[in-house]
Amino acid sequence: MKFFRPRAGRTTGFPVSRAKSLYEAGRYAEAEAEARAVARSLPRDDVYAPLALSIAGLATGAQGRHAEALATYDEALPAFGRVFGGDHWQTLKLRSDRTQQLTALGRHAECEAEGTAVVQAATRGTGPEMQVIAAAARNGLVFALNAQGRHPEAEAIAREALAALREPDRLSLVLRLGLARSLNGQARHEEALGEAARADELHRGLPEEERHAETGAVELAVATALVGLRRNTEARLQATAAHDACLASFGPDHRRTIEARDLLDRIDGA
Repeated sequence: MKFFRPRAGRTTGFPVSRAKSLYEAGRYAEAEAEARAVARSLPRDDVYAPLALSIAGLATGAQGRHAEALATYDEALPAFGRVFGGDHWQTLKLRSDRTQQLTALGRHAECEAEGTAVVQAATRGTGPEMQVIAAAARNGLVFALNAQGRHPEAEAIAREALAALREPDRLSLVLRLGLARSLNGQARHEEALGEAARADELHRGLPEEERHAETGAVELAVATALVGLRRNTEARLQATAAHDACLASFGPDHRRTIEARDLLDRIDGA
């Protein structure tokens, strides 16, 4: 999800800018170290202290350390409520980002409940940030519902969220990938291939700093659809590309790396 710069607080300087740039460049270990150092260096009530923790959470999760990432978000959440307020979009963004770690840890019902609460809170709010938060939280819902085998519900939410977006961006990309996952779950593999192709086009059109987080995701969606169509030779090429890219970018413990490895095992065992 995109970073937002707070409208309150100091007007000069941007202590988390280096951590943000490192994260967007896919240099997750460096981003985490920088963000945690910034968080430690700032006063407890500084507006940038919780923001630094939120970047540390993102970077930790991107390295596949999902339990640690969740703990970081849990540490940051009271500070966000204290500094910004419980209904502020910055706080809702943190809660939305936190749901991604819940589902990576297999806590899908919790992810669904929290995602629903964030969507409801964002829908009550106003402004463009709230619209983005609502779409991001719906993406978490799509993932959680797919993981619970509730693919038609996931499809409906993904389509609703996509219809509300005005411009193709990273949120459109992840929602298309969630839609492809829901279609694969319903054995509608040709349709899933079509959505994966649209996602690929979106991914290629994004600025470089917005592409890293979805590394390997398009190839994984394509590979899953091809397996469903019994085109296993093509599927293995795509799954291998997904696995290798995820391993290089995120490490062996990231949920996407594991999913790609499991898909390869499934293809080789067929």
